[in-house]
Amino acid sequence: MVTTRAKIRKTQNTLKTCFSQASTEDTNHQSTQSGALIGSNDDLLTEILLRLPVTSVLRFKSVSKHWRWLLSHRRFTLLYDNLSKSPGLFIRGIYIPFDVENQSTPPFRTLGFYFDPRGIRILQSCNGLLLCCSDLGQECARRYSVFNPTTKQFAMIPSVPGGQNVRRTICFMCLAFHPTDCVHFKLVCIRSVEPNGELFQIQVYSSDTGKWKISCESFSNSMTYRHSGVYWNGAIHWSPSCRNPLYFKIEGERLHTLPLPGNVASFGGYYDGAIPKYFGESRGHLHLVETADHQNRLHLNVYEMLIDHSEWFVKYQVELDELSGVFPEMINSYLPPSSPYYYEFDVLDVVRGEKEEDTFMVVRIPEKILRYNVHDKSFKEIVSSDAYHFRESQRNVHRYTETLSSF
Repeated sequence: MVTTRAKIRKTQNTLKTCFSQASTEDTNHQSTQSGALIGSNDDLLTEILLRLPVTSVLRFKSVSKHWRWLLSHRRFTLLYDNLSKSPGLFIRGIYIPFDVENQSTPPFRTLGFYFDPRGIRILQSCNGLLLCCSDLGQECARRYSVFNPTTKQFAMIPSVPGGQNVRRTICFMCLAFHPTDCVHFKLVCIRSVEPNGELFQIQVYSSDTGKWKISCESFSNSMTYRHSGVYWNGAIHWSPSCRNPLYFKIEGERLHTLPLPGNVASFGGYYDGAIPKYFGESRGHLHLVETADHQNRLHLNVYEMLIDHSEWFVKYQVELDELSGVFPEMINSYLPPSSPYYYEFDVLDVVRGEKEEDTFMVVRIPEKILRYNVHDKSFKEIVSSDAYHFRESQRNVHRYTETLSSF
């Protein structure tokens, strides 16, 4: 009897082992079949890869030739760029994330990796690409480059033709790029035809041809071109700094007059090189920030430009009164309250959220940089600006946006 029971138990154990092995083999077989099914379905694979962080996407390009082709295809890069967010800013070449609690992996901490004995300076950020130049030396000796911080791809720009005498007259350089309407990036250069004169010429460089060309006849304008430009809606826009600001339409290569917001125009526009508190683009929207109430400099209007360039309208009304109570260092007690510099702060960026309620402003106050939500008025500190000696306005601040676009 004992022997029979032992045989039965041995048989049962043997069957369990067999079924267990068979089950594992079936599971592995099913997993292999599922993996092969996903790997052979580009649409399904794309949906999965779109949800990965950019560091993983770049790493997975080395999995196979097919994955490299898929992840480099323009269809995928457009879909990915539409889903990607604006994770931070470069302030004098140092990367600062918008979300310090859930920050994405930055491409690098600084731009110091780039070898140039004269140093490097960011001139402009445009839809994920950075326009950079040599930081030191005369204008005629500076070198310009376009750089993608996400993919670490860069292109050196050939010098404007004409030798040092022409390059010495460069007043302005701006980048135009968008993955849909300006696939091949372009550089717009404004140079003075006469030294210290008001007669200017525009030259355009295209990455498609690799050449510079004179775009239109010389023009005269009292506008100062020392401020950065903004590419939006197929055109380069200069931060308004005169009574009749202009924008340059890339297609057709023509200059047009840029209207001013109503309250700015009623005061005769900008003069003596004055500029708005902020001028920039986010998620396909062009913004201008200006004081709404001249009695209270903390009340701001965030204007948005209509798509046809016809006029500005007030998109947000922002009141920063609460900030001055929490951060009294914003108040310059040595000046009268009527002074435009009584409150010390700068608007560094306006970032439209994927959802409207996520839209925020980046505000610099003494010793701090804050993220301020324009809807619920919540705010939090991004970084201690004093630790990095950030005393800059928007001129030296450039948004970093992830893009897989190549050139």
